[in-house]
Amino acid sequence: MKNKELQNIVLSKYKGGQSCIKIHEDLHGSVGLSTAERWCKMVRDTGRITLLRSMGRPRTVRTAANIQKVKQRHDRLRIFSCRKIVRDLRISRRSAQRILKDDLKLKSYKKKNQPKNSEAQKAKRFKFANWIRTNFRKEDTLRFLFSDEKMFDIDGVHNSQNERIWAPSRADADVKGGIRQVQKFPKKVMVWLGACSKWVSPLVIFENGTVDHERYIQEVLPVALKFGNDMFGDNWTFPQDG
Repeated sequence: MKNKELQNIVLSKYKGGQSCIKIHEDLHGSVGLSTAERWCKMVRDTGRITLLRSMGRPRTVRTAANIQKVKQRHDRLRIFSCRKIVRDLRISRRSAQRILKDDLKLKSYKKKNQPKNSEAQKAKRFKFANWIRTNFRKEDTLRFLFSDEKMFDIDGVHNSQNERIWAPSRADADVKGGIRQVQKFPKKVMVWLGACSKWVSPLVIFENGTVDHERYIQEVLPVALKFGNDMFGDNWTFPQDG
């Protein structure tokens, strides 16, 4: 509990008629008896709790000078490393994180990937978004069937960050399944899937060859048409993917 919160609790309890001993017992030792008596005396004399200095020992790491140095580095550099702050200021990693998060109110965000669109493409997308807002109501957008394709290989998906093997040594981890064998040129298949506000469509798997417009018309559009009619009847929209 913060020191200011304790002061407010002691102030309200003392004004409510509780004694210093009762306040000390109610807070379960969060405030010492001598401290509670001193604060109650301040309330009697001035009507509030005013401390000339903060409680506890003075700061030696999260000082105003170190906080200012980190802030200047943040303002000067677009990207900086917490490890370099630890090395340059000779402080612990946890202290550097507290300066960034608690004192400067900063958060760490990962870089996002997004398409590198030209100004003409941005203008077209902006125009299309305005056209959608003008010509479609909210209930109309619920009758959209969106789709996309993705390539998969037979080696499967592997998450190197979360799929770990706990073992006393690397050799024991290998015995317990710590090795994932992959082919140099694995066989790949393309999978198509549609999704709407109600459900997802059946999968369309292209096993052999590449997907051109003829295969798309012959194999995908019949599945999309049947699924859209089953979900929404005759009134629905199948926008172009990509």
